Amino acid sequence: MWTVAFAASVFLAALGYIFVVARDAVRREAFKGATRELDNTVLRVNSILEDIEIIANNLEWQIYADIDKPEKMMEYSRQVVLSNSILNGCSISFEPYFYPSEGLYYSCYSNRVDNTVLSQQEGNDEYQYFYREWYLLPKLLNQSCWTEPYTDQEEADDGSMDSKMSVSYCRPLTSKDDSFIGSLSLDISLEWLSETISHVKPYPNSYSILISRGGTFLVHPNPELLFYQTIFTDGLVNPQPELWQLGQDMVSWKEGMGEFTRDGNTYYVFYKPMMTTGWSVGLVCTEKDIFGSFIHFQTIVVLIVLVGLLLMFALFARIIRHHLSPLRDLASQAEEIASGHFDNLIPQTRRQDEIGVLNRSFRFMQSSLVNYIKELTETTAKKERIEGELQIARNIQMGMVPRVFPPFPDRKDIDLFASITPAKEVGGDLYDYFIQNEKLYFCIGDVSGKGVPASLFMAVARNLYRLLSQQGLPPSEVARYINDTLADNNEELMFVTMFLGVIDLSSGVLEYCNCGHNPPVVLDGGAHFLDCLPNTPIGISAGLEFQGQRIDSFKGTPLLLYTDGLNEAENIFHEELGNDRMMAAIASAPFTTAEELISRLRITVAQHVGTAEPSDDLTMLCIKVS
Repeated sequence: MWTVAFAASVFLAALGYIFVVARDAVRREAFKGATRELDNTVLRVNSILEDIEIIANNLEWQIYADIDKPEKMMEYSRQVVLSNSILNGCSISFEPYFYPSEGLYYSCYSNRVDNTVLSQQEGNDEYQYFYREWYLLPKLLNQSCWTEPYTDQEEADDGSMDSKMSVSYCRPLTSKDDSFIGSLSLDISLEWLSETISHVKPYPNSYSILISRGGTFLVHPNPELLFYQTIFTDGLVNPQPELWQLGQDMVSWKEGMGEFTRDGNTYYVFYKPMMTTGWSVGLVCTEKDIFGSFIHFQTIVVLIVLVGLLLMFALFARIIRHHLSPLRDLASQAEEIASGHFDNLIPQTRRQDEIGVLNRSFRFMQSSLVNYIKELTETTAKKERIEGELQIARNIQMGMVPRVFPPFPDRKDIDLFASITPAKEVGGDLYDYFIQNEKLYFCIGDVSGKGVPASLFMAVARNLYRLLSQQGLPPSEVARYINDTLADNNEELMFVTMFLGVIDLSSGVLEYCNCGHNPPVVLDGGAHFLDCLPNTPIGISAGLEFQGQRIDSFKGTPLLLYTDGLNEAENIFHEELGNDRMMAAIASAPFTTAEELISRLRITVAQHVGTAEPSDDLTMLCIKVS
């Protein structure tokens, strides 16, 4: 009896220690879980905000391409709102008298009202947009930025005015001499942001907040605090140093956890900045939520232990005799399963006690293991089949581009070599060349994206190039026909950058057209980029015109064409090779043939990338006509 009492005392002491350690573990795990939820929320919000910046990048390119066509600005403003459901509005605005024909005001504004997109020229004497925050901020800062939230008044279908809280991403528009000519502004509603952040609720009584750069509440469960009070307002009435310090840390773009007490309850606040906008997200959890389940579990466990200890004294001897024999049998059967004999059946028992439960658990575990191994075998077979199909797709894709070198063994006046290395099993880079009527036609291209979609787009672009070039069309016309074909029904909004050229082998005349691609490198004793006009990438919009160029004699000068897998190759530190290092490697690489130059550049890329995974497809094409 004393032995049992001593054992019980030791057990209770150990249980008490376990509860202390478990409480600390629950605290740590709760903090990790809350931090993880907060990180995921910030990641989702930042992802959407980054999408806004990407939309601005694409739209900015279109604006510059048609900067001399004011009527296009309204079309682009409307189209970007129609194409992106997250946008609430878009404004493309210009400096006074930038377009003399439009006068003092020219601001193309489109906004979403219910399910309709309305467009208008919003500048007038009553609304002088060039004094607005969304116009002045990018002008004064000379960089892209997010505005503070503001109230956007919209007219509803019934004629009433509907107020919505919005925020704008603003980007300056500059001329070729970097002088400010206007502003591009994309508007989004804060409703989706509130829904995204408020959705984070790891505990029943937890809630999320979002504060601006100045501490103003943008998201809060109490709507009376939104946009009119700051995180410091309550501290002015009821001074709380912990809450004041928490607010200071959040508006200072710090990340961490704060703690404060109110009305006898302890609250934990996990906060993280959104570097894109300068705002800060906070997740507020009560101590009762974090430890409530643990305390309830602790109470139940203590009661069970106390009752169990009382019963243990009376039933100790009987339990030992009753349970040792079947436990030994079950342990022996478990060892058989552990040794790999999964098909050895465990005898079924009718016992309803712990041994029966354990017996059924082991039988269930055995069945689950057999099913798991079967499913794993089937999954492995499926994976191998998919990998085989991707390898076949890679072989088919590689078979679409010329791979035999030298390509024209009977022509001593042509030195040509090419290399293509997809980042995945299949890729979106392409090149092609052929001789027709004593003219060498060649091209190189890079499809947006990677993988199977890019490879399909690449195949269509390459076939179109070969078909159109064989008709003897100049590169600019080939680019125009390919663009009109690819832009038709291009629901995925994919595009391809291409460089198209043709060399007259008799006269040495080079005609070319660069469609948004990296400029080739000319090696005429040194290394410099070929002068290229800024044409649009192919496939973005039908009906575009492309400008071609001509060089009267290009004989004896090597020309290196490449995709951004060369100059944008990244190492494990995400550092790109860059144009400077690329040009230095080209200029310093001794070579006598095109193949030697490309081989040396492949070595340069491999040394820079090291053990990092390829970040993009790598394609190079070198041509020299004697």
